Amino acid sequence: MDETPGVCPDPGRAAALRGLCGGAVLLPGDDGYDVARAAWNLAVDQRPAAIAYAGDAGEVAEVLRAATAAGLRVAPQGTGHNAGPLPPLSEVVLLRTSGMVGVRVDAESRRARVRAGARWIDVLAATGPLGLGTLHGSGPGVGVVGYSLGGGIGWYSRALGLQANSVTAIDLVTADGTALRVDADHDRELFWALRGGGGSFGVVTALEFALHPARPAVAGLLAWDWSRTHAVLDRWARWTTDLPDEAATSFRIQRMPATGPVPPRLRGRTLAVVGGALLDHDDDASARRLLGPLRALRPEVDTFAATVPPGLGHGADGVAGAPGSAGGIGFGDFGGFSDFGAFRAPAPVIADSVLLSRLPPAAVDAFTAAAGPGSGSTHDLVELRHLGGALARRPPDAGSLPLVDGQFLMVSSTVADSAAARRRGRSEARGIVAALHPYASGTSCLNFTTRQVDVSTGYQPESWSRLRAMRRAVDPAELLVANHPVPPS
Repeated sequence: MDETPGVCPDPGRAAALRGLCGGAVLLPGDDGYDVARAAWNLAVDQRPAAIAYAGDAGEVAEVLRAATAAGLRVAPQGTGHNAGPLPPLSEVVLLRTSGMVGVRVDAESRRARVRAGARWIDVLAATGPLGLGTLHGSGPGVGVVGYSLGGGIGWYSRALGLQANSVTAIDLVTADGTALRVDADHDRELFWALRGGGGSFGVVTALEFALHPARPAVAGLLAWDWSRTHAVLDRWARWTTDLPDEAATSFRIQRMPATGPVPPRLRGRTLAVVGGALLDHDDDASARRLLGPLRALRPEVDTFAATVPPGLGHGADGVAGAPGSAGGIGFGDFGGFSDFGAFRAPAPVIADSVLLSRLPPAAVDAFTAAAGPGSGSTHDLVELRHLGGALARRPPDAGSLPLVDGQFLMVSSTVADSAAARRRGRSEARGIVAALHPYASGTSCLNFTTRQVDVSTGYQPESWSRLRAMRRAVDPAELLVANHPVPPS
């Protein structure tokens, strides 16, 4: 889905949902319907048959049963991130779980329990003071549940793997309204499917996951004028070939806003940026040798410095870090853009992505030609994230997404506030993806796939067969609508 207007729903059948969830149901034409139907990406035009706000598992079950009786389907949605791949919702109840908030941390067992509407910023606030870390995402406004069900790649992932494989228990309501708690000892196959298989198997009302001891880090960014794009990207690509798993970085081309909280000397400019975190380093001296090859290119901005782990991803800035010596500029000063194009506030965004198996010199040339100086690209952010490490290794007792089949993830995104801008943004994004196609892994990273694709490309063949069998077991009528659906076998 994109800016194309959705089909206007017929409120007739949906009227049967009136009175559910304590009356927290909106139909087309109701005051508040247009605000409530909005996805995080404002370029996605969601027009559901009804919107229901559930406060607990009992209310979720009410909605599922009433929708079934009315001949409607149900699309659970928390923060509304990555709604682009959803089908038209004119025959669908949008089940909002955003009000189901709450985080509980057991420091002794290193476990966190979150309700369906919890965001990563809520978890960071609860775990940071206890000296505990999480496998959180780059944007703290992202919901924990959707991120975790789809895999979950963040700054700790090269060292500790996918967030889905740190999940230890899940509370959910299945399509027939049955409330379950699943873990390694209860409904083991369903537990396996949920950890990476997305939202096709039930409405998750809470999940629990392992926490990790906080680790010292040096975090920040290096920035050059984008005229240096090829030289910096070539150096970074070679530099990543023998990094320890504790080094998590990305390269990006970033357009700076002309106004706002941006240092005057950077306003309106386009930069080539390497940012990230070096875990298990506690001061600049310990990271100096590792960063040396990049610093030899004489960056205009250098903010790498020691930071406490809760700063990684905190404040909607990807890697907040401590102010560096070159102007005291952290990620937070860069206009609210975080890595992967996760902008700070809801906006009309056009994005595309591709997983790469390698980044040889020819790929550097192709990327620079497609997105660098002289390319004509107008995208706000074009990023290459270094993967590998623990993301490429299958952990014991993994879920349905044990690893990521790719060494780099490219995501290109831009704010597009008109139909013409969206058409241009989409064309440019496809052009960048096409330029990198010879180096693609042939698989998809679904959490960053913002359009409809062959969902099977996100999984290994044996996992896909098991996922389809589980969908047939728990939702054969396909009541639930997911952004990347697993069809019954």
